[in-house]
Amino acid sequence: MRFGAVFPTTEIGNDPFAVRDYAQAAEALGYQRLTAYDHVLGVDLADREPELTGRPYTQHDPFHEPLVLFGFLAAHTTRIELATGVLILPQRQTALVAKQAAEVDLLSGGRLVLGVGTGWNHVEYTSLGTTFHDRARRFDDQIELLRELWEQELVDHDSAFHHIERAGIAPRPGRPIPVWFGGSAEAALARSARVGDGHIFSRSTDHYFAGAARLVELRAEHGRDRRSFGMDMVVDVDQGPDAWHELRRRWDEAGGSLLSIRSMAMGSAIVGVTAADPPSPDQHIAVLERFMGEMVGERPQHHE
Repeated sequence: MRFGAVFPTTEIGNDPFAVRDYAQAAEALGYQRLTAYDHVLGVDLADREPELTGRPYTQHDPFHEPLVLFGFLAAHTTRIELATGVLILPQRQTALVAKQAAEVDLLSGGRLVLGVGTGWNHVEYTSLGTTFHDRARRFDDQIELLRELWEQELVDHDSAFHHIERAGIAPRPGRPIPVWFGGSAEAALARSARVGDGHIFSRSTDHYFAGAARLVELRAEHGRDRRSFGMDMVVDVDQGPDAWHELRRRWDEAGGSLLSIRSMAMGSAIVGVTAADPPSPDQHIAVLERFMGEMVGERPQHHE
């Protein structure tokens, strides 16, 4: 089992040294992946049609732009994978994403994992000049085009959403950039089974374990090798060490390859630190220390 950390984007603050220190701490502690979330815009959720109820983020939640963030962290780390989890691809220009992803992958020495999804925020889509209703069809076309742009010097691509005639990006990445998907709906799982290199499950409830089992079935139906396909599941600090160990056992039995700890909205009592609002960068590092200590059977000193 490999271990990952979810970058605490809404709580880390804006100090570049704190951002650097968090990533370097994750790498030094043995985490293999750092995952960053994506929202270009935060919106007021009230009085929307269609409704945006039950959603976790508003205009008050800061998000560091993940590809720019990874360009910065590529210079301050050497081994840890840098994963978007997930980039809301259909609200972005495909060729620009291909260019930015190729650049991050080259400058990081081949450490980018491009996790992508369709998102939920129709206001964000409209504000970025894209349409929400056809995002799934655009998304499928984007995946095909991304790989063409990464692999071919000149691309000819004519579809309902893109027209590229004898053009390409340079530099191109030196390897196929892994494309992972998110989501637990049947359509998301089916897409991942067909064309994905891996899948991210954003929670660790029974519903998501069932989604993982279904994804394994779908991969088999498509004749795709399970061993070459990664699955990441996110666990929360508030669940506590007993739950972490049980979830690790279940995830290993389910064929999961990566278990990632999320410390945003952290439960400070669990990791033995004094509560603060918002939590300090050191508190988030304390979560990394405690989780990895539990997973490898050690009990590190905690921050006071």
